[in-house]
Amino acid sequence: MSELRPGKKIYFISDIHLGTPDYDKSLEREKKLVKWLSGAMADAGEIFLLGDIFDFWFEYKSTVPRGYTRFLGKLAEVTDSGIPVHYFTGNHDLWIFDYLPRETGVTVHRNPIKKIINGKIFMMGHGDGLGPFDPGSKIMKRIFTNRLAQRLFSLIHPDIGIKLARYLSKKSRESLPDEEFSFKGEDRESLVLYAKKILLQEHIDYFIFGHRHIPVVLELNKKSKLINIGDWITYFSYAVFDGKEVGLLQFHPA
Repeated sequence: MSELRPGKKIYFISDIHLGTPDYDKSLEREKKLVKWLSGAMADAGEIFLLGDIFDFWFEYKSTVPRGYTRFLGKLAEVTDSGIPVHYFTGNHDLWIFDYLPRETGVTVHRNPIKKIINGKIFMMGHGDGLGPFDPGSKIMKRIFTNRLAQRLFSLIHPDIGIKLARYLSKKSRESLPDEEFSFKGEDRESLVLYAKKILLQEHIDYFIFGHRHIPVVLELNKKSKLINIGDWITYFSYAVFDGKEVGLLQFHPA
């Protein structure tokens, strides 16, 4: 259990997908993300990055994907200042090993976690593979977290492996039906059904997830809410806990 110091806030963000669709547009979003982090540093108690910050990430023993120097440098600055940053792996960036936490100081989480802050119970994670639907994510997660599969991919030359992974990521996104980019209804949303199942066993004040790319605040009952943060491809949305409640906001840099 943790208590926020007076004037401090908790920030949540997800699905930046740095690297897509091309260098110039990714760089534009990266610069906005750095500005957002700079602003958050003013009053952040903790920052939670809830997955798919990169559209693809793989740490070879001596190589990581090119680029993202502004973002990585800012992350190190944030943690060096004493602000804890939690990085949850998503389905696009789950191949984070020791480089990112060592170089930037983030704490890496590979599964959803529960945390009590100011007496409020949070459950948070990326959201992929949770609930009764989303079979593709479940299958891919089993494959990509398999140590043999990781070892085999590491044998591919980075120039080929990274290019191949980015191509497959782009094709996967383009193949999604239009309904995947809108709220399907409570009875067809995996994360909603997952949260409701958890509530049958225990109380959670806030479920906070990414993955679905749509900003949603849904009241599950009189005391529990599900918040999907959205993304930084279309919405540039993020969530903030001010010590009493969570709000969903959009970033509009000056």
